[in-house]
Amino acid sequence: MTNAAPGWYADPFGRHEVRYYDGSTWTEHVASHGRQSTDPPVQGHVPTVDRAPEKVQRDVQRAGTAGQAAFAGGGSLFTEPVLVVNQKAKLIEVNNEYAIYDQHARQIGAVRQVGQSALKKAARVLTSYDQFMTHKLQVVDVNGAPVLAITRPAKLVKSKVVVQDPRGNEIGQLVQQNVFGKIRFGLIAGGQQIGSINAENWRAWNFSIRDHADVEVARITKTWEGLAKTMFTTADNYVVQIHRPLEGPLQALVVAAAVSVDTALKQDQRGLG
Repeated sequence: MTNAAPGWYADPFGRHEVRYYDGSTWTEHVASHGRQSTDPPVQGHVPTVDRAPEKVQRDVQRAGTAGQAAFAGGGSLFTEPVLVVNQKAKLIEVNNEYAIYDQHARQIGAVRQVGQSALKKAARVLTSYDQFMTHKLQVVDVNGAPVLAITRPAKLVKSKVVVQDPRGNEIGQLVQQNVFGKIRFGLIAGGQQIGSINAENWRAWNFSIRDHADVEVARITKTWEGLAKTMFTTADNYVVQIHRPLEGPLQALVVAAAVSVDTALKQDQRGLG
């Protein structure tokens, strides 16, 4: 945060939506869902998943991307050709947490849910109405610094995801375009559609991400974790293969799609069939 102006930014400690930065240090002033409070700035939580490296690499192989990296990776969430997104296995999901690895099983980032009230957590345990609630996620690097803020507003039928940078500036949106059949989302930036996310079957397990010219730039493949784990926990794993280096809003929206597919898309299956 060097040279950053005073203001509200994504909470780097992962407990609230935003925290006030006074120009030199993070303060205790925080806010979630429009309500301000105080919370001392202490070390934030970087989600990890107890997953052996060989299992991460097996996911890559199952997705058909082993040895097929289209370009040399740069070591960050925005520069690697393959992202492996592993959800933390829980019997009941109260907080969405994911670890993000590169194709060599090195953790390069994570996703954590922020700003949940006690009432919302209880609703997620006791009901299935969480699919209609607002969900807010932070995408962080391996050190816990936010790189993207992702909001899926409350919805009834069609869903959308708002993607912002850590300072709260909107980068773009993922907007659901249909209700029945193979689900399709538009990638919207500056009021223009710059690409799309296309489910390849009605259960929406796998997705093709295409640019404005309808050329595939990335692919999301769900990998099978095993019957017992799939039936009794919330764990989902996805492999994302990016075919060429991306820039600008398309780069951020592809990464956002990769890490929010479970929250933004899979939860809708209960309402979409």
